[in-house]
Amino acid sequence: MIPKIFKEVIDLGDGREISIETGKLAKQAHGSVVVQSGRCMLLCTVVSNYKASDVDFLPLTVDYREKFAASGRYPGGFFKREARPSDGEILTMRLVDRVLRPLFPKDYHAETQVMIQLMSHDDEVMPDAMAGLAASAAIQLSDFPFECAISEVRVGRVDGQFIINPTREQLGNSDIDMVIGASEDSVMMVEGEMGEISEEEMVEAIKFAHEAVKVQCAAQMKLAEAVGRKEVREYDVSAEEESVEKRIHEMAYDKVYAVAKAGSAKHERSAAFSEIKEEVKASFSEEEQEELGDLISKYYRKAEKAAIRDLVLNEGLRLDGRQTDEIRPIWCEVNYLPSTHGSAIFTRGETQALATVTLGTSREANQIDMPSFEGEETFYLHYNFPPFSTGEARPIRGTSRREIGHGNLAQRALKGMIPEDCPYTVRVVSEVLESNGSSSMATVCSGTMALMDAGVQLKKPVSGIAMGLITDTETGKYAVLSDILGDEDHLGDMDFKVTGTTDGITACQMDIKVKGLSYEILVKALNQAKEGRLHILEKLVDTISEPNADVKAHAPKMVTTTIPGEYIGALIGPGGKVIQELQKETKTTIVINEDPVTEEGLVEILGTDQDGIDAVLAKIDSITFKPEVGSIYEVKVIKVLDFGAVVEYADAPGNEILLHVSELAWERTENVTDVVKLGDVLDVKYFGTDPRTRKEKVSRKALLPKPEGYKERPPRNDRGGRNDRGGSKRPFKRRD
Repeated sequence: MIPKIFKEVIDLGDGREISIETGKLAKQAHGSVVVQSGRCMLLCTVVSNYKASDVDFLPLTVDYREKFAASGRYPGGFFKREARPSDGEILTMRLVDRVLRPLFPKDYHAETQVMIQLMSHDDEVMPDAMAGLAASAAIQLSDFPFECAISEVRVGRVDGQFIINPTREQLGNSDIDMVIGASEDSVMMVEGEMGEISEEEMVEAIKFAHEAVKVQCAAQMKLAEAVGRKEVREYDVSAEEESVEKRIHEMAYDKVYAVAKAGSAKHERSAAFSEIKEEVKASFSEEEQEELGDLISKYYRKAEKAAIRDLVLNEGLRLDGRQTDEIRPIWCEVNYLPSTHGSAIFTRGETQALATVTLGTSREANQIDMPSFEGEETFYLHYNFPPFSTGEARPIRGTSRREIGHGNLAQRALKGMIPEDCPYTVRVVSEVLESNGSSSMATVCSGTMALMDAGVQLKKPVSGIAMGLITDTETGKYAVLSDILGDEDHLGDMDFKVTGTTDGITACQMDIKVKGLSYEILVKALNQAKEGRLHILEKLVDTISEPNADVKAHAPKMVTTTIPGEYIGALIGPGGKVIQELQKETKTTIVINEDPVTEEGLVEILGTDQDGIDAVLAKIDSITFKPEVGSIYEVKVIKVLDFGAVVEYADAPGNEILLHVSELAWERTENVTDVVKLGDVLDVKYFGTDPRTRKEKVSRKALLPKPEGYKERPPRNDRGGRNDRGGSKRPFKRRD
C-alpha cells in the first residue's frame, strides 16, 4: 500500500528551505515527522503512555542522537556501534527539553518520549537548529495535551547582517551564535555566545529570530490541519479542593510573608518554612490527610510562592533581606592550591566555586567526534556539582546533563577571551563547593581568575550574573532581581544568566516562563544585569588585576618552533627512538604536528625546566642545520682517521663531516696528526656537494694563504688519473 504523504515547505531565503513531511516513516508512533534541509534529514517520533505514572511530575525524555551512517562513517570503539550520547547531543537534548516541558499541563504525568535522530547529514546544515522544529511538529500530529506549537532557530550575524540557521562556515565568521526557542506569541528560551555585543544588539537578534519562528510554527499548524487534527486525549486530572486551598492559604500566607520579610540565611529560612508547613499539615486530621494526599503540600507551596512574590512586588524585599538590585557579599582568592598550574576561589553569598587550570600540549586537546562535526577544542571547561554543595546525600551516577549544560555555558563565556596565539591546551575544572543560586556564573568568575593566575594572557576578564523576574499581569507590576537565590530560581517568571566583559556580552542563557514578555522589560532586565555584572567584575579585578606575566615555576613552559617537513623523520628517528630518548634526557614532552598545507612540522616543547627545553631546541637546530656554500664554520675534531679528520660543527652538535686529508693544508700531508689532533677547534670553509664524489666538502686550507711558489696539481680525469703528461691521452687498448 502506497502511503499518503503530507508535506510543508518553509523558505529560509538565499535558496534554502526546510521541509516537514509525515506519513511515510514510523507510523506506529503517536506522531512522526521527517524534517529536511539540503541533504540533512531528522526523524522525530513522539510517544506518550495513556496511563499516568505514579509520580507528581512529567516524566518527559527528550533524546537526540546522531547516527554515524548519516555521514558515511563508522562509530569509534571496540563494538563499532553508537553508545552513550556525546556532550554535543546532550546539549541539543537540553535545548529542546527546556522549551517543550513548560507547555505540557502540570498535572499530566504520563511517561513521554521525544526521540530525534539524524539520519542523513549535510556539511552545510547544522542539524541541532532544526531539532526543536522537528519535536514540535511531531507533537502537533499527536493527541498529546500540549499548549501550542513552538520552534527553535539559530541566529548568526555576519558583516552586520542577521542570518537564520547559518552554515558552520558562516558561523565561524559570525559574532553571534544564539539558539532561540519560541511560540508564535512568546519567546521562551535563549542560549548562545556572542562577541562582546551590547544588550540592545542582543534583543535585536532575538526579535529577528522570533519572526522566523513564527513562520515555522505556522507551517506546523498547516501540516496538522492537512493531516487532520486529533482530539486531545483524556487523562486523569488531579482533584482540586478550592475550600482546602483557601484554608491553607489563610493559614500559611501571613506566616510565610513574615519569615520571608525577616531576611534570614538559607538553612534558617528552610527550617522556618518547614515548621509552617508542618503546622498546616497538623491542622488536618489523619483521615483528611489520607484523603487529600498531596494536595496539602501542593497548596502550601502555592501559598508560599504567592507570599514571597508579593513581598518582592510590594516592598522590594527578598528572602535574604536584599533589595532587588543588590548583589550578595563577594570574596575571592587566587593561587590557593600550590600544585596546580592556576587556581581561584570565588564566593558570592552561599555559592562557592573553586576553579583549577591545567596547561598541556595539543595532545591533550578535547577530541570531538560526532557525525555532524569532527574537530578538537584546545580550551575546554568541566563543571562538577557534588551533592554536598547543597547539604544533601544522594547517589552519584556520573556526569549529569545539568553539569554538562552549565559547564558548556561557562566555557562559551570564556573561550572568546583566550588569545589566538595561546600555545597551550587549557583545561579549566570548576568544583562547586556551595550552592545557593547560580553556580554556573560563579564558575565563570572563578575560571577567569584561575586563568589569569595560571599566566594565560586573557584578552579581558569575564564575569557573570544570574537574574530573575517577577511580574503581575493584573497590576502590571514587575521586579527584576539581581543575583538570584536558589529559591528565587523556582518562583520567578524568568531566570537568565548573562556573562561578559566591560565591553559587552559573551554568553547568555534564558528561560522565560511568562507569556508575552515585552521587549521593554527584557531590555531593562539586561541593563540591570549589566550593572551587576560590572560590579562583580570589579571584585575580580581587585583580586587579580591582570594575568600573571609568566606561568608558575612548577607549571610547564611551552615553546613552539617549526621545522621543514624533510626533517620530521630525523627528529622522530627509527621507531621513535630519537624523540623518545630526547624526551627522557630533557624531561620534556615533545609533540610534532605536520601542517597539511605547508608540510612543515610544528614542534611543541613542554617542560618545567628551561635547560631541558633549551637542550631540545639545540637538538632541533642540530638536526635541521644546513650549512651555506661559501660560509665559514667553526668545527671541532672528534675523530682522526688515516685519510682525514671527522669534525663536528660547533653551532650544530651532532652534525659531522669529513675534513679530507687533502684539504688540511696546501702542503702534502703524510699524517693527519701532523696538522690536527683530537679535540682541536678550527675554522673550515663549506663548498657544498662535490659533483665528482657526491659528498659534502669542507676545507681548512682554503682559509690559509698559499705557500710561495705553490703549483696547483692538475685535476683528476674521468678514470682517476691525472692529465699532467701533455699531449693526448693514451688510447685504451682492448685485449682480444
